[in-house]
Amino acid sequence: MAAGERSENWARGAAGWTRGRIAGAVGGLSARLDWRERRRTLELYAILAVQAGVAAALAWWVAHNLLHHPSPVFAPTAAVGTIAAAIGRRTRRTVELLLGVLAGLLVGDALIAVIGTGPWQTGTVVTLAILLALALSRGGQVVTQAGGTAVLIATLAPVQRGLEVPRIIDAVIGGVTAVVVVAVLPVNPVRIIQRAARPLFAALIEHLHTAADGMSRADYATVAGARDALGGLEPQLKLLNDAISGAQEAVAISPARWHRRSEFEHYERGTRYLALAIRGGQEMLRRAATAIRDEEPVPPGLAAAVHYFGDALALLQVEAESGHHTSRSEQLILKAVDRAAEAYDEGVGFSGSVVVAQVRTIATDLLRSLGCQEEEASAVVRRRFAQQRDDHADAA
Repeated sequence: MAAGERSENWARGAAGWTRGRIAGAVGGLSARLDWRERRRTLELYAILAVQAGVAAALAWWVAHNLLHHPSPVFAPTAAVGTIAAAIGRRTRRTVELLLGVLAGLLVGDALIAVIGTGPWQTGTVVTLAILLALALSRGGQVVTQAGGTAVLIATLAPVQRGLEVPRIIDAVIGGVTAVVVVAVLPVNPVRIIQRAARPLFAALIEHLHTAADGMSRADYATVAGARDALGGLEPQLKLLNDAISGAQEAVAISPARWHRRSEFEHYERGTRYLALAIRGGQEMLRRAATAIRDEEPVPPGLAAAVHYFGDALALLQVEAESGHHTSRSEQLILKAVDRAAEAYDEGVGFSGSVVVAQVRTIATDLLRSLGCQEEEASAVVRRRFAQQRDDHADAA
């Protein structure tokens, strides 16, 4: 084998080894990030596990020791189902649970007395019970309980009579116990929101700064990567929304958390408009990437505006956790509007003009997260944009 061929084969092997090492490193990093995501989810839902365990034990004790049910299966089952069904909506789930049980009992008792028992009778009872449940609600827990109760009545009623009343009592015990446990062992509304918000803020700030750097270099791949990364924040945003739901429930039904209502309302409002800002950011970066790809002019002001948004979000997070709110975050948001106005006057293409419009929209959403009303926030952004353009024209 010639020396040149040996050298070429060695180079290909080295390149393959390098790619393998890089792929392994990326895979390891992805695994670590995935583990962190699972750990944050576990931290958020750990209180649910504790609440479910306590509620199941308490429901069993009440049904067995106080009401003397020999095998109180359904009371702890109802308690766990109520807590696990939907964080933050346990009171509603308790009502749905009772409606489902009643629907299953009504259909089961009425039909079994007429058509008897058997496989096709069981199928008919379950179908009609679920249809009745859907007529009474939008589905979910009502349908589950209606179907389960109908199966119970259709299969066990011929063997064991008198299941109807214990079933209703167990459903009431389980649902009420779950609500009581949530009130006595509530989540810390502020802490649970902060734990869910920190990784979301960190990722959002990083992606905005990365995109701004890519825009300043007209680097399409970097901007497109940041755009896609913003789209990947949906799981973290869902986790934050679940935390908001749990916190809302805690401040609503737990006397120990009533003093946190004002803090919760601040976080709840901020999260609502943060979600809008994230979606607006995706469109902003999508158009920025298109402008670079189409070789439209991308004035430095556009990259600076995106940088200012990242800085403003970092300051917003610090202020929210410290409880000391200043006007500095608002100033950073409006500086982003200033830079977008300058870029617009310098000249942008079609996609660039959409980026400018998205900067104004995101600025409005972030101002609303600070407590501004919609008309006030829109007016502030509109005046600031016009004033900056006038100042730029005078300077020219």
